[in-house]
Amino acid sequence: MGRAGITGWMGAPLRVAAAALVLALATLPALAEGRVALVIGNGSYTAVPALTNPLNDAEDISTALGDLGFDVITVTDATQAQTDDALGRFAEAAATSDVALFYYAGHAFSVGGENFLVPTDLQPATAEEIVAQTVPLADVITALEQAPGIRMVLLDACRDNPLGLESPGGIGGGLARVGTGADFFISYATQPGAVAFDGDGRNGTFTEALLSHIHTPAQSLTDMMIAVRRDVIAASGGQQIPWENSSLTRQFAFREGVPAASPETLLYQVAARTGDPNLMALYVERYPGGAHARDVLALLNEPDAAAPTLRRSLTETDPEGDQLWLLAQRTRLRQLADYYLELYPDGRHRAAAEALAAALPAEAEMGDGRLCEELATHPRDATANTAGVPFARLEATAAQAVAACERAVDRFPDLPHYVALLARAKAAAGARDEAVALYRQAAERGDLRALVSLGLLMETGDGVPRDPQGALALYERAAEGGSADGAINLAVALFNGQVVPADPARAVALFRQAADGGSAIATYNLGVLAQDGALGEGREAEALGWFRRAAQLGEPRGFLAAAILLDEGRGVGRDAGRAADMLLRGAASDDGQALAQLTQNADAWSPETIRAVQGRLAQAGLYAGAIDGLAGPAMRAALEAWRNGGFVAEVLGS
Repeated sequence: MGRAGITGWMGAPLRVAAAALVLALATLPALAEGRVALVIGNGSYTAVPALTNPLNDAEDISTALGDLGFDVITVTDATQAQTDDALGRFAEAAATSDVALFYYAGHAFSVGGENFLVPTDLQPATAEEIVAQTVPLADVITALEQAPGIRMVLLDACRDNPLGLESPGGIGGGLARVGTGADFFISYATQPGAVAFDGDGRNGTFTEALLSHIHTPAQSLTDMMIAVRRDVIAASGGQQIPWENSSLTRQFAFREGVPAASPETLLYQVAARTGDPNLMALYVERYPGGAHARDVLALLNEPDAAAPTLRRSLTETDPEGDQLWLLAQRTRLRQLADYYLELYPDGRHRAAAEALAAALPAEAEMGDGRLCEELATHPRDATANTAGVPFARLEATAAQAVAACERAVDRFPDLPHYVALLARAKAAAGARDEAVALYRQAAERGDLRALVSLGLLMETGDGVPRDPQGALALYERAAEGGSADGAINLAVALFNGQVVPADPARAVALFRQAADGGSAIATYNLGVLAQDGALGEGREAEALGWFRRAAQLGEPRGFLAAAILLDEGRGVGRDAGRAADMLLRGAASDDGQALAQLTQNADAWSPETIRAVQGRLAQAGLYAGAIDGLAGPAMRAALEAWRNGGFVAEVLGS
């Protein structure tokens, strides 16, 4: 039996295709020596508005960096003198470090293209006194220049001009771009000259995203910042776009180790391995449209009949609780921190787990903005902290979502993203006219989700007059603002050539733009285009890279697509070992397609790849049969055990 063909993006079958276009509709870290950091969080100002989150931001970033092997100097609510003293100590420590990092949360502004951090004791009587009473960012750069290795600056400080003063140089509402020498990396919470949101939860929007991705094993700094930027754009509706300058000459990862599965897959693995109904319910709550949602519901509804073949306790398979703690860090879920403490009351991460559990609020304690996000976020705007809610599920909680989002709109009138979330909640509640009016209001103010959603309504004539040209104009605006969905929908129209003249070259460029921004679907689509020769003659070999990248970004179907190419040697050299790795990652991560291919269509795979799969399952302790390249009941049982709690990253290649 051959591999089943998959219907293509244009509706025509792709002959034994690796994939079809999709539309928009571990271990402990190996620590580097000589890591030092200075973390400053200023919130309690005497003469300018106080900020809620910087103290939390500084505390949480300090904890994370400490876990990652940094010697951390932490200063909160620092005066000018205290900041200068801390910079002196930091410069001395940085002089012998391999990595030196400076993090700041608090007020800051620019004057004449120069950036200044605001100490808590700033009390200028005139505009001319401002510079003398602040801390130039140039002083931070000077301190970092003492470091012989990598130098990093992370600034969650681009907030509105807090002083209400103007100076001859012009006090800007954000920070100016900074030039540096080699081996510097400077990240701003938002684009130069713009302002950033302080957040409605414990942390600022930028810092929350940092905390959610900084513990990902084997993730390069570049990839981490792409993930952070994607989350911040989604969480702010495009009003905030993190920005960076980089002159690094080598790669850096905060956490070394073996690439792990996604937090979603790992949460399912923990839930299935233990059979804990509370963890299964947590999975469904967090990932209602997840790849394992049906598996979990089957376990919850018929635990005996649907029980996984694997039943091993976490204390048996992870005696120190390191993997569970890593999952808690990556998801920042209070329930997982509590679960760690329950299983490992004397574990090595107890203090950090207690701090995380205490810091993260329960749903009843959420602010209006956070609750609105939890209830009404579109799944395509999912972040590491907010999974998004399918429309059918939102319909069941529409009244609660409307109430929370109305309060959020009142509390944060300058943020159109809450207007867009209210529009989605109103639509789920059946108030279509109100929803359209709110989408228009949010779109006029530049919210990316509102632009895309209103465009879809106009394209289909759903509740508004059909206007395909107007829809494309909205997609264009959304794409310009950083929306992956806007770029993808516009690209599809340019491929179809029905509303506007076909322009395949620009369509590919739009897919690349979305992929560069971290869109897994756009990256997957580029793999399909490459395998079909649509990127240019002789470029079919690029498909493998796109599919692997798509899987890394969160599109699990990329694993199966990559495995097919490697097994067949289509455009690349045949590699049974790498094909097996992709298949097993897919079997643990996708909605069951990879497992079905290996069990129902096993004869479509080369014996070499089947043998490699069998060998890896045996190494994981799940398969005791012959390594003979022949799929049978023993291999199927081992694959099901692998999917349902037996995933072991260490037996796979990278």
